[in-house]
Amino acid sequence: MTGFTFDNDRFAAETIRLPMMSLREVVMFPRSIAPLFVGREASIKAIEQAVAAHDKKIFLVAQRSPETEKPNPEDLFEMGTVSKILQMLRLPDGTIKVLFEGLYRAEWESETMGVGEDADYPMVTVRRVPEEESAGAESDALIRATQEALEHYGRINKKLAPETILAINSITSPGRLADAVMPHLKVDYIKKQGVLEELEPVRRLEETYAFLQGEIEISSIEKRIKNRVKQQMEKNQKEYYLNEQIKAINKEMGREDDPGAEAVEFEKRLEEKNMPEEAREKTLREIKKLRQIPPSSAEYTVVRNYVEWILDLPWAVYQETDLDITAAEAILNEDHYGLEKPKERILEYLAVQKLVDRIKGPILCLVGPPGVGKTSLAKSIAKAMGREFVRLSLGGVRDEAEIRGHRRTYVGALPGKIIQSLKRVKFNNPVFCLDEVDKMSTDFRGDPSSALLEVLDPEQNYAYNDHYLDLDYDLSKIFFITTANSLHSIPLPLQDRMEIIRIPGYLETEKSQIGRRFLLPKNIEQHGLKDENLSFDEEALLEVIRRYTREAGVRNLERELASVCRKVARKLVEGKNEETAFEITKANLESYLGVPKHRHGEMEAAPRVGLCTGMAYTEVGGEILMVEAAIMPGTGKVEITGKLGEVMQESARAALSYLRSRSGLYGLKPDFHKEIDIHIHVPEGAIPKDGPSAGITLATTIISALLNIPVRNDIAMTGEITLRGRVLPIGGLREKLLAAHRGLIRTAIIPAENEKDLKEVPEAILKDMEIIKVESMDEVLGKALVCPEPEKVFCRKTEDAVPLTETLLKEEFRAEPRH
Repeated sequence: MTGFTFDNDRFAAETIRLPMMSLREVVMFPRSIAPLFVGREASIKAIEQAVAAHDKKIFLVAQRSPETEKPNPEDLFEMGTVSKILQMLRLPDGTIKVLFEGLYRAEWESETMGVGEDADYPMVTVRRVPEEESAGAESDALIRATQEALEHYGRINKKLAPETILAINSITSPGRLADAVMPHLKVDYIKKQGVLEELEPVRRLEETYAFLQGEIEISSIEKRIKNRVKQQMEKNQKEYYLNEQIKAINKEMGREDDPGAEAVEFEKRLEEKNMPEEAREKTLREIKKLRQIPPSSAEYTVVRNYVEWILDLPWAVYQETDLDITAAEAILNEDHYGLEKPKERILEYLAVQKLVDRIKGPILCLVGPPGVGKTSLAKSIAKAMGREFVRLSLGGVRDEAEIRGHRRTYVGALPGKIIQSLKRVKFNNPVFCLDEVDKMSTDFRGDPSSALLEVLDPEQNYAYNDHYLDLDYDLSKIFFITTANSLHSIPLPLQDRMEIIRIPGYLETEKSQIGRRFLLPKNIEQHGLKDENLSFDEEALLEVIRRYTREAGVRNLERELASVCRKVARKLVEGKNEETAFEITKANLESYLGVPKHRHGEMEAAPRVGLCTGMAYTEVGGEILMVEAAIMPGTGKVEITGKLGEVMQESARAALSYLRSRSGLYGLKPDFHKEIDIHIHVPEGAIPKDGPSAGITLATTIISALLNIPVRNDIAMTGEITLRGRVLPIGGLREKLLAAHRGLIRTAIIPAENEKDLKEVPEAILKDMEIIKVESMDEVLGKALVCPEPEKVFCRKTEDAVPLTETLLKEEFRAEPRH
């Protein structure tokens, strides 16, 4: 063999020729005994040759790579061990088990194949490596430390027999002690080969001692791990055994449900749930508590319901939406006619949401009369956004717990309506409609409107705390929409959280379009009719709007159209005639709907004394009010009827005081009021009326009655009055002008400061009406009273006052002498 060089001076021992067997991941040490399983054909042949011809001696050397099946010379280490075969046993599978005893270190010099017909095993010339001996205090200390470490290792590693330890500890030579210890260590074969090649005994023992200490540390760690695993397994086995016992007991007692199964199911659901860490930890604590409570206990049901509520909530489940502004605008226009301002605000929000990933949910408040489409508009918003729609009616809610939930300590406790709705919808970003927010009331159970403050405040609702959950819940991704008929019953702090969008009443033309485009096709379909079965001409539809309904919205209009559809359906089913197409005209409308319900659109036929038309704003939209005043001999009493509120009563007194302060200008005696009684009445006395906008109407009515001058019947007015006669601005101008226009009144007197509000009035109304803007009561009287020369009657300066004479008034308006 070539490739190796040796120092001949170093080898003083004999050279011998022996069969060679290569070892995989095994290193044979001198003076050690090791059993090996041999399966390779060349190795078996080498063992057989050693037994037959070489006094059972064989040279064992480790391979550099265990994967090599037929190693070449360069694949083997230079140093190995000459060993003796002590025992050989052939196994049924063709392999043999051999017990080797290491004799001494040797290096192989060259390789020649054995001679013979089947000699395919390697033969090598090996040269014994002489070993040095070492003695001294350092050597003795190292030997003692190694022996102590071996005893410690034997206590940890039970595979090492005590007899083996005693035998090894009896060795006093450092080199031999290292050779005896290394085979019992679970060290990589490369490291063992390094120890085998170390010829200096003390250094060899030092390396062995280091490996021994490492094995002791590893064995200690393994022992601790095994003990922990064993304890855990014992605990699990104990729990399993006890659980099986509980199941058996429950079965014997007739309980089919396993209480522990519920806790296991809750834990599985908790692992799959995406929720805040605080909520997760609290839920886990409650589940552990559930395991310890007997199922028959009342507390068990309380805890179980609480855990179910937490696990059923959509903590971080959001509905993915792909916003298309054009499609959203088309949906809003398809579902609703008009309502341009609300639509514009909604589309602005959608546009912003498309540009940014996170926006604090807006709180829109749609304020308007009943039937104008507030709730249906909220549904259309959800449809346009591609989100789920949730509606919660707050009408009549007077318990704060309805919003915030009950404490868990109460019997039958539940979360608030907000949390309940989110559980039902299964998403945490729906469009949430809080309907009739102005109908909430307050009693001893709390103030629900105050509880809504945290829900509707974008700066707080990301950490909304429900009393039942007692956990922070994020409501900031929800698009809240509230609806109300009027703002005056909504507390100001709650209004401050919302963006107010007013939805006024509809014009006749708008109602006509809504009825023809939406309501009529909808009712035809709902009543099982077809388009060819029923048709309305334009005049008939306007007649329904004017004389059968009186509203700002279209709810009653839909009812009347449904009534017509029902009657047509009955005629079709009865089949008394062959007619299948029914046309509703103004002439035959009464046969379907009966006598008209309202005198809608009929104003007074002529100007009358003490009768004035005012404009008012109610919860159902704008209305026109007839204000009457009668003068009677008396003692100065003033009576106000018509179920007027405090504000209107004060307006009447202010108007009377204004009149008394200017009595000289109107030709009245300063103490005229002491000789008469004044009765002010607003018809439809069963309907409550209140508001600050009737001041100039009341004053005009009283002055007309006192001066016996009629008021124009084609004019309506609105405005507040001061004691000095100044006309102050009012609210709800759009709705009031709509009401006047519906009443066929084409002239309206409004405060001059309300000119800015005319921008909100439809252009069609402004073109069809004359709007008179006034600043003082004198201007109102000059426009409203039927007087040939009003400038002579209503003077601006006291010194210009002219007493009333019969010549200033028309003959037919002349007042009877007063007593």
